[in-house]
Amino acid sequence: MALELRHLRYLLAVAEHGSFTRAAEDLRIAQPTLSQQIKQLERTVGVQLLDRTGRAVRLTDAGRTYVHYARRALQELAAADRAVLDVQDLSRGALRLAMTPTFTAYLIGPLVERLHTRHPGITLNVRELTQDRIESALLADELDLGIAFHGPHLPGITGTDLFTETLSLVVGPLHPRAGSTRPLPVTDLGEHPLALLSGDFATRGHIDAHFTRHHTTPPIAVEANSINALTEIVRRTPLATVLPDAIARDHPHLHPVPLTPALPARTAALLRRETAYQSAAAQAFTRLTLDWVQALGT
Repeated sequence: MALELRHLRYLLAVAEHGSFTRAAEDLRIAQPTLSQQIKQLERTVGVQLLDRTGRAVRLTDAGRTYVHYARRALQELAAADRAVLDVQDLSRGALRLAMTPTFTAYLIGPLVERLHTRHPGITLNVRELTQDRIESALLADELDLGIAFHGPHLPGITGTDLFTETLSLVVGPLHPRAGSTRPLPVTDLGEHPLALLSGDFATRGHIDAHFTRHHTTPPIAVEANSINALTEIVRRTPLATVLPDAIARDHPHLHPVPLTPALPARTAALLRRETAYQSAAAQAFTRLTLDWVQALGT
């Protein structure tokens, strides 16, 4: 029997679900058909790939080794398909991009504007993910590019530094510090109730670490998992928040208040998989992003 791609996909589905029943449902084929196809694959390679003796179906030692290479082979074939369809004149194409949430709040607009203006034929798929999920998705060939923070990164991920992001206390028109440019000592934050990002965000960890270093525990009145929610809350209440300065600049009703000591700056980076095929669309987006960053610094 000749090995076909469907056999690899079937094996990966069973390995992922640990069950022929659930894998068959996911693949939308009959369970007996799936079982028969896996047995054909095992006869072809000459070894048992699945242990069917327990309650859950598990990979054998040989199966784990085979799945590693099967997954890689399917990724490379998917990259080959994209390379064949890639159009160097950028009259069409596709780009899979992800950003961490704080970058989505102020980067996605200007970057997509530039990409769509110059290359309207490129279809863009944008996802908002945490940094660890961005890097995992890049390694799994589920993304072409990601925008997150400078390393350390997972093995196989490389990054190009873009710009330095700074964070400040951000207040709205109802806050007593609105319009003030006088720095506020971090230790005085105990008198200012805050609305902050939830602990799911890397930015929140960055903020909490700064507070801990300076032995202050501000009262947290609101936690939110949305940048838009925070900006609306701060605009309409006397609560303050901590956000990147760029977000405050994009909202005329928000006012950044410098903290002293200031929060440590972070470096934004454009991430990709080291060995990934870089489509014309990915190369164009990279050029546009670097040009935009350079223009900001001039």
